[in-house]
Amino acid sequence: MAKTWLSIDVELLSGRGNTLWPRPGRSFLVGPSHTFADLAGAINTAFARWDLAHLSVFTLADGRTITDEESAEEFAASEFGPLQETLDFTRVKVTRTVKPGDEFRFTFDLGDDWTHKCVVAASKVDPVAMFGETPRRLVAHWGWGAMPDQYGRRWPNDDGTEATPPEPKTVEPMAGRFWPDDAERPFVDARDLRAATAARDVDRLVAALLGRQIDEALQLSGAGLSMALDRDRDKVETMALSVVNRLTFRGFPGDSELSAALLAKLRNEPAPGRDLDVDIEMLSMVHEGSFDESDGGYIDLETGDVIDAMVVDYGDADIDVSEDPDRWARFDRAETRDAWKDMEAFVSGLRDPEIRDRGLMAIEGTGAFRRFRRFTDDHDLGDRWMQFSDDRKYGRARLILAENGIRVV
Repeated sequence: MAKTWLSIDVELLSGRGNTLWPRPGRSFLVGPSHTFADLAGAINTAFARWDLAHLSVFTLADGRTITDEESAEEFAASEFGPLQETLDFTRVKVTRTVKPGDEFRFTFDLGDDWTHKCVVAASKVDPVAMFGETPRRLVAHWGWGAMPDQYGRRWPNDDGTEATPPEPKTVEPMAGRFWPDDAERPFVDARDLRAATAARDVDRLVAALLGRQIDEALQLSGAGLSMALDRDRDKVETMALSVVNRLTFRGFPGDSELSAALLAKLRNEPAPGRDLDVDIEMLSMVHEGSFDESDGGYIDLETGDVIDAMVVDYGDADIDVSEDPDRWARFDRAETRDAWKDMEAFVSGLRDPEIRDRGLMAIEGTGAFRRFRRFTDDHDLGDRWMQFSDDRKYGRARLILAENGIRVV
């Protein structure tokens, strides 16, 4: 038989708050027909678990999670972490998902967190050459560690004559609660979201969102998913629910309004507000002050056009809001305090405590905006700040729409 089976080493890293060393483990042969559910069952059996009424969850190196169907839907709609693709482990084949040299994590019981490191051997295996016949099920072919171990091995090549190897001084990254580390995951690119939304390309939108940290661009993500729900609901339904949960949890200005609109669409209910096509980007620009002299603007409730108040007051003689006041919705310019709150929210969300403290110091007192610009330059946060700032501005613009009875997506 051709070498088509994988050999996967599984080591127990920790459980119930304790780190294990030496790490007990088993090596499994996995064939083309075996699913991740089969692998979970084999691991739990080999590691002597008798109460199996707990979750089994695999996490791949790209952040995807694989678990039972019901839990997969809950994970996909989570309001925390990067937006992830979560798969049903009864359907996904192991050999089609991982390859020699790959590493992934297996966690059993999310209360006690029995965490395992899984490493696919560099070479595939011929099971007939090893066993004399093709095994009927996924099978363990090697083992070590106290579970107890059949042969008393404490690490893969332990022969009982050597002292215990020293424990590594560095912490195994996979032993942490969150792996891969969110800080190492890329942020969503607002340009990709805008392009996919404008082109009404659902596949492009999904590719732009999955595996990315989206929590600093939820307003833009929500607008794209609203489009996608109209075009291919099945493909983005759980993603949209995740964004609803994230908006609700975050609670920035305009978040509850966008959340309500998306939730209505998920429920096949009419979105709140009158149907009027308003350019949210233009509304945001005018509201934030496109001219220093401007004090706000107007929304044309017939066409959806957004017009700067300065143009109405001093520029365009054809616009006279006093002639038909019911046609125009007036809004004031955003306050300087709003821009300061944006900086405070951005800095408060930074994970590195030292950088966060520097940012909080930079925005205190006179000259806060100038020091903040220098702070973002010094820490290479300029692009991320601009995306975050736009998201806050879009939220305030959607709040204006909601206050005037206009739908926000």
